[in-house]
Amino acid sequence: MAEETANRLQREKEFHNEAFSSDTREKTKKYYRTTLESKQFYRDVVSEDVKGKKILEYGCGPGSQAFTLAKRGAEVDAIDISEVAIEQAGEQAEKLGVNINFTVMDAESLDFEDDTFDLVCGSGILHHLDLEKCYRELTRVLKPGGKGVFFEPMGYHPIVNAYRKLTPSMRTEDEHPLLIEDIRLAETFFDTVETHYFHLSSFAASFLPGDALKRGASAVLNKMDTAIFKMAPFLKKYAWIVVLELINKPGKTTL
Repeated sequence: MAEETANRLQREKEFHNEAFSSDTREKTKKYYRTTLESKQFYRDVVSEDVKGKKILEYGCGPGSQAFTLAKRGAEVDAIDISEVAIEQAGEQAEKLGVNINFTVMDAESLDFEDDTFDLVCGSGILHHLDLEKCYRELTRVLKPGGKGVFFEPMGYHPIVNAYRKLTPSMRTEDEHPLLIEDIRLAETFFDTVETHYFHLSSFAASFLPGDALKRGASAVLNKMDTAIFKMAPFLKKYAWIVVLELINKPGKTTL
């Protein structure tokens, strides 16, 4: 088991080192331009009332949320398994003149004391991890009543899944878009788990030409998706993106 875990982490490290060193990440941006609504929701939740708070970002790099949080007065640590991501993020922080502690670290085995952080956040990171190990570490390093906020892909959308199968080189072999059982697992570790689902039909806008057309179609389709989710909640699991809010148990004991 230990060898299997080590091999998985090494594959993740190598993939993301390559992704941050090449144009792999740039190639995917055209699809994620249709997720502006869900990403803004995530940023708003993460950035609310952060002055003086201790915050950890899982999976950082240039352009990550750590920079905004630091500018707003938070004390920020940011980790990534990729040395290249950490190097690039450090260079950006120096240029911007913000103080962030960037560290190469395994999110499944954190080098932080218990009850350290008010908030832990991350975008597109949980689905790369062993969730039981990750959730356990999150509950450990979060203060009682602390919060985890994560922007993650879901694993049920048929068109998204078809695209994933057609583009295996754009993702790691070990990643696993979230399923309902992954969210239920979180409920065994956290006092409260809130889910916010986005992009059922609006994913289709990813394939339209031009950013303006993508944005216009996304705005219309996102409104339609909101209405669909209200009328038929059972369709929420087919969303492309979920934003998770994980509230730690007040007066918790380490699991």
